Amino acid sequence: MIAKHFSGLTGQGGVALGIGDDAALINTSPNQQLVVASDTLVEGVHFPSTASGKQIATRALCVNLSDMAAMGAQPRWFTLALTLPKKKANSLWLADFSAGIAEIAQQFDIALVGGDTTSGPLTVSITMLGEAPAGKSLQRAGAGVGDTVFVTGTLGDGAAGLKSISSINSINSDSERLLHRFYAPRPQVEIGLRLRGIASACIDISDGLIADLGHICQSSGVAASIYQEQLPVAADVKKLAPDHFINWALFGGDDYQLCFTVGADKLATVEQWISRAELDASKIGIIQASSDSNNLVTVLDQDNNPIAINKQGYDHFG
Repeated sequence: MIAKHFSGLTGQGGVALGIGDDAALINTSPNQQLVVASDTLVEGVHFPSTASGKQIATRALCVNLSDMAAMGAQPRWFTLALTLPKKKANSLWLADFSAGIAEIAQQFDIALVGGDTTSGPLTVSITMLGEAPAGKSLQRAGAGVGDTVFVTGTLGDGAAGLKSISSINSINSDSERLLHRFYAPRPQVEIGLRLRGIASACIDISDGLIADLGHICQSSGVAASIYQEQLPVAADVKKLAPDHFINWALFGGDDYQLCFTVGADKLATVEQWISRAELDASKIGIIQASSDSNNLVTVLDQDNNPIAINKQGYDHFG
């Protein structure tokens, strides 16, 4: 939909990278680029109606910061467009919401610089502005055949957190980490900055590993194979769904970890960081030549046999 109707509208002067990545790049000086990303969260779609104002706020800001991480950008400023139903347009709810915004903004040293408010179904839209040295940002395009595929952190946490929220018996000690991962996923900004000049391509995992790694493959003109046994999944996620956690890791989305590729010349550096516990990341696969544009990501079992995939990840209009 975006490619068909909107991608041709970004050819104006000064646009170094338009529609099609986690953020746009705007030339502001010979040595610096402005990084711009927008995300919208809608009640009942991106967060449950039972969520508090603070939970909604932290989730909205973290999700947008994750786009900065995926671009290797330093976040600086943001705007907020808030659509509120009349029942929430009161001081109590707004104080809770603004406390959540302040908490995350202080953590990442970013400033709210404008926005809009209107009445309607609860919707939060944030535009994040960051900076990156010209030519140094991370992008989806750039992965090459033979590159190694990595992911940060653990996968399946977002889907497991949503399951905990929707479960009748979700309020227990085992679910606290998962609830936090859903409502305040830690944007991997520091890692994104460190991967400048190291990663050949990068994306954040919002729609699911298969879908988002597929975006890297599509943008780079390659394919990927990933090894199911190497997917990093936390013990509490395995406990919550022993027969389903692999599906959550592959398709669940809402993890907001980084998926990135590394060429052979930089591989030793990344492996050294991991071995010294300087980088929380796992090697999960390899980039290969593309022979089928409809099958960009292959999942292999412990015997290196392909596993049938009957879905791709979250579809906003599915």
